[in-house]
Amino acid sequence: MKTIKEVIKIGGMTCAACAARIEKVVGRLDGVRSAVVNLAAEKLTVEYDPEKVKHTDIQKSVERIGYKVLASEKPDADKLRKEKEIRVLRIKFIVSAVFAAPLLYLSMGHMIGLPYPMVLDPMEHPLRFALVLLALTAPIVAAGYKFYTVGFKALFQRSPNMDSLVATGTSAAVVYSLYSTWQIYKGDPMAAEGLYFEIAGVIITLILLGKMLEAVSRGKTSEAIKKLMRLAPKTATVLRDGKEAEIPIEQVVPGDVILVRPGEKIPVDGTVLEGHTAVDESMLTGESLPVEKTAGDSVYAASINTTGTIRFRAEKVGSETALAQIIKLVEDAQSTKAPIAKLADKVSGYFVPAVFAVAAVAFAAWLIAGEPVAFAVKIFISVLVIACPCALGLATPTAIMVGTGKGAEYGILIKSGDALETAHKVDTIVLDKTGTITEGRPEVTDILPVAGSPEVLLKLAASAEKGSEHPLGEAIVRRAEKEGIELLKADSFKAVPGQGLEVTVESAKILVGNKRLMEENSISVAGVERQADSLAEQGKTPMYVAMNGILCGIIAVADVIKESSRGAIQKLHESGLKIVMITGDNQRTAAAIAKQAGIDAVLAEVLPQDKADEEKKLQADGKKVAMVGDGINDAPALAQADVGIAIGSGTDVAMESADIVLMRSDLEDVPAAIALSRATIKNIKQNLFWAFGYNVLGIPIAAGLLHIFGGPLLNPMIAAAAMSLSSVSVVTNALRLKRIKLK
Repeated sequence: MKTIKEVIKIGGMTCAACAARIEKVVGRLDGVRSAVVNLAAEKLTVEYDPEKVKHTDIQKSVERIGYKVLASEKPDADKLRKEKEIRVLRIKFIVSAVFAAPLLYLSMGHMIGLPYPMVLDPMEHPLRFALVLLALTAPIVAAGYKFYTVGFKALFQRSPNMDSLVATGTSAAVVYSLYSTWQIYKGDPMAAEGLYFEIAGVIITLILLGKMLEAVSRGKTSEAIKKLMRLAPKTATVLRDGKEAEIPIEQVVPGDVILVRPGEKIPVDGTVLEGHTAVDESMLTGESLPVEKTAGDSVYAASINTTGTIRFRAEKVGSETALAQIIKLVEDAQSTKAPIAKLADKVSGYFVPAVFAVAAVAFAAWLIAGEPVAFAVKIFISVLVIACPCALGLATPTAIMVGTGKGAEYGILIKSGDALETAHKVDTIVLDKTGTITEGRPEVTDILPVAGSPEVLLKLAASAEKGSEHPLGEAIVRRAEKEGIELLKADSFKAVPGQGLEVTVESAKILVGNKRLMEENSISVAGVERQADSLAEQGKTPMYVAMNGILCGIIAVADVIKESSRGAIQKLHESGLKIVMITGDNQRTAAAIAKQAGIDAVLAEVLPQDKADEEKKLQADGKKVAMVGDGINDAPALAQADVGIAIGSGTDVAMESADIVLMRSDLEDVPAAIALSRATIKNIKQNLFWAFGYNVLGIPIAAGLLHIFGGPLLNPMIAAAAMSLSSVSVVTNALRLKRIKLK
């Protein structure tokens, strides 16, 4: 079957049951091979045969079940739409909270001895009391009207979701309360005991709060793509007919010869024809050191030419560039459905029909048994009220809210409940090297003079490097400035491509560079060669320093391991996790860093577009993977991972592609985040146990099981109290998370 794949933006989804409903309906269409909904990204990825089914058929099937197919939007338009959604939810929550507070006080305050206005005493003025509660409840119900429009529609279509539970439970409470209000009006003051308006009001308020927080966490899904796109340069300088011409990037074709001067971005992928330079590829590879480029070397779009002018032949343009592939990988990873199981949503598909069935059977059974209609209706409402989804709906979000709040206290920002739920299953941590395990910029690690003091050797090298823009030279100058060494002024400066530099300082000729530079100037390095090799094996870059033809010593520069990295990796090991380091650096340097940090496995010389593929291999082996990184090159891997964790000092793209952000740039926050997730999931399971426990025990009693054997009949008021107790126990249990110690 010849198929095409299309990504369709969907609006109106509220929970996993909505996503499952869309997948089921679209998947049934003749010609559709697969339909996968990503709830967080609000996208439907559908693969279909265009000869059998059209886009309009898919759109109609989605809209028929109550959801919207949104037109393709630019990133800014999508952002504005989501900001508007958040504002509306915030207003609805504030409105409902303003009315819910006095509603709860008036309904429950007198039961615990709080001061109470006598003009609203339910015993003295029951009708006035009921009408005030009704007036307070009406705005809350209006604020949550979508729960009813969406929930009842899903229920009527035999696909109930969490909105159906909210709508059913709160409607039962409101209807029964309205009936009681009517009874009061008819002259029965005792009917005031049957007012349960506060149940509906509090449930709607809390659910609106959860919806608002969820919308905030979803609001960043498109930002990563937008920032990646901004990296690409807009124009390129092309050599045509011997003349320079600046043209839009879209007009560059393979085979064009492109000129790039120092400080300019490389517009497309290609191969260097002439010239020598150092290219900053950190936005693609994540490595802090610029890469030397000469004729025959590859260059990549969006990398920055730092030192020399080059000419290169364009080979990959448009969607074929490395940057474009990274963008595509992020989009693909975000459109893939995350393997996260939401227990409450799954169970709700069976729970709501079961509750309705029990209520209907109980209603019919008592009528058949000869009881009056009012008795049977009370039974029916009791079942629905005691099965109210308040505890079920609060079980997960309350624990997640407390858990994420606790994380925020420690600078661990968890961007979604999905990430918090998934992190506890992680068994493999993939760590980016540069900026995550290491500091992210080169530092002087060793100063080894052949003769004289280290200070003199550092002064010579720093004086020579003062005019250099190379990161290795900058590291030497920073070290000298840090130690307060006064540098000498260079009389001449000459960069030797691929080797180092030659400088004249106070009539002395100083050379700083690699072994090749020394050899070409007939300077012997035999006495320190073993030391240089040892430094290289440790992942350091040895730089020889010579003056007037005599070797003065070696200065080693490296991207050093952060002080906290070893301790963090040890804690992760104690938690039973396997640690893998992934980097674009060479094998020897990577192995040296891994040995120092205590890492289990190393994936070296990995290109940006291959990082996500390496994760896929781990996931194919059944591993639950968390990726920790800080660079743009990490964005696809962060999106592909089951949980993406970004170091706070990293790029905006990495932070927005990730599920968890460590604001203090401390790797020790990774084991803290895992510990927080495990504690929260344990708490959620406890909450769900109690929530379902109350329902499993309460529903048969509400249906009149005890009454059959001469026992009491459960009054809806007691049913509501049981429901409230279950909610209180769930919230109280969730609050215990505040006491856990993460460090």
